Amino acid sequence: MKHLNTAIGCFLILSVLTGFIHGQVKMIPMCIGSAEFTVEIADTVEKQMVGLMFRKTIPDDFGMLFVNNEEDYHSMWMKNTLVHLDLIFLNKGRQVVDMYINVPPCEKDPCESYPSRVRAQYVLELRGNRARELNLKIGDTLFFILE
Repeated sequence: MKHLNTAIGCFLILSVLTGFIHGQVKMIPMCIGSAEFTVEIADTVEKQMVGLMFRKTIPDDFGMLFVNNEEDYHSMWMKNTLVHLDLIFLNKGRQVVDMYINVPPCEKDPCESYPSRVRAQYVLELRGNRARELNLKIGDTLFFILE
């Protein structure tokens, strides 16, 4: 029951805050368990190509959500990324279907690719090891609302 109340509360917060836009960067709230995040949306090819490149730090309560039009096998890489990241693949139901934890920055070309091993629609990038700290597991559902 406690988890249901947390999920309902988180959903209400998301409903109120969804659509927050700061300049040209679109941000939305997201709940991972009881943890609240602000997530930058990468919903265009241009935004997805840049991703979290050149960022020197990633706050504990921040992430980037790559939004794809449909479920498919998607692949990520760490080109020009300066910090370790967690790559979390989500299906259209927002359930975790695959993860790579604490992926290191790319140090030489060509950069290694990190493909989803199952079909996914979204990819969430968090600070390295954050998913482990949150005890995130395959099958967990993340809560967010896209416009």
